[in-house]
Amino acid sequence: MGARIRPLRELAGFMDKFVIRGGNPLVGSIRVSGAKNSALACMAAPILTDEEVILENIPQVRDIETERKLLAAMGAEVELGYGRAQHRTTINCRALTKPVAEYEIVKTMRASALVLGPLVARSGWARVSMPGGCAIGARPIDQHIKGLEKMGVTIAQEHGYLVARTERLKGAHIVFDLITVTGTEDLLMAAVLAEGETIMENCAREPEVTDLATLLAAMGAKIEGAGTSTMRVQGVTRLHGARHRINPDRIEAGTLLAAGAITGGDLTVTNCNVAHLGAPIAKLQEMGVRVEVLGSDSVRVRGDGALHAADISTEEYPGFPTDMQGQFMALATQAEGVSLIKENIFENRFMHVQELVRMGANIKIDSRTAARVHGPAKLSAAAVMCSDLRASASLVLAALVADGESILDRVYHMDRGYERIEEKLRGVGAQIRRMGNIFAPRDVEMVAR
Repeated sequence: MGARIRPLRELAGFMDKFVIRGGNPLVGSIRVSGAKNSALACMAAPILTDEEVILENIPQVRDIETERKLLAAMGAEVELGYGRAQHRTTINCRALTKPVAEYEIVKTMRASALVLGPLVARSGWARVSMPGGCAIGARPIDQHIKGLEKMGVTIAQEHGYLVARTERLKGAHIVFDLITVTGTEDLLMAAVLAEGETIMENCAREPEVTDLATLLAAMGAKIEGAGTSTMRVQGVTRLHGARHRINPDRIEAGTLLAAGAITGGDLTVTNCNVAHLGAPIAKLQEMGVRVEVLGSDSVRVRGDGALHAADISTEEYPGFPTDMQGQFMALATQAEGVSLIKENIFENRFMHVQELVRMGANIKIDSRTAARVHGPAKLSAAAVMCSDLRASASLVLAALVADGESILDRVYHMDRGYERIEEKLRGVGAQIRRMGNIFAPRDVEMVAR
């Protein structure tokens, strides 16, 4: 058979662009949405029970819709509500008829691996497509596999899928070879229904892991040590329904703080969790940005002074997050001096560099994991390409200070993790608009499959 042409309605937003005219300082207040990465993990947790789970503060982003489709394809009832429903979703997995994560649904989303553990725990078997997502380097799921095998799961790889089977999950002592957020979350969800005690060491300590553990505890799980490197889980025979509010998105908050700083604005970021922003706030202050913490959920930045170069080295939480590396690289282009940026989490996360250089940035790549940013650079508008979610954000920040009108292509990457970002930025003075594409026959042919 020939290639199947995707209906145009499926491609809505797929080829949208942002048009941004730089030069306006951001002034006012922006409210942070719920954390996409927390929400994706918490949406997988209802697989573990046949009762209803209600999640609040769900962000309206593309990855959440993908997760809804995934759960619905398995037989779950998923209701996504926005507006009056206050970004709430209700999930009921009482009829989990098909414990399969199909490639066509999950190919754009790394978080597909998060359903492996809960599916095996609930159904005794699962067939999950190898995960996709951003092209930012290898993100192996071998830690998921090793942990599940220690818990008594037999796993085989067949035609791009992982097929997992077990008679009964058993508690185990698991030591992660490396710190992995999704691996910690996936095995945590499996462990809560395993027989006996599971001890997990070298766990990720990210707020997203703690958020998931809080939900699981509300569902009846027995977990100790969430937010530390060692967790102990006493397995239970069943979990029940619960209501849980998703944490604010710390990556969106950090992105917005950097946006206020790079534009020389006076911006207050609200509905954030200041406790989760220690590393980016400290780096902003080091770079000369005036930062004022307005309680536990609001931060004000004023970028009316000179920016200074600062070295940045990404680390697991509570270190500087890899998901803010690109945004702070854009900020460093406007700082006096040389900033050394080291990427220690992913080996291929400098794809935004060539696009920043196209806009006039002076960046030299020392290696696949280190770059030097010489500033300040006078950025000028250009047509640039978004290569992944956070790279998209770095280009938006650069365009906000560039001379002229920049065009950002493939902003569907941005839509995966930032809710209505153009509307939020426009509300505080940015000249930004979304431009949809009129599909020509050749355009449709290019995205045929």
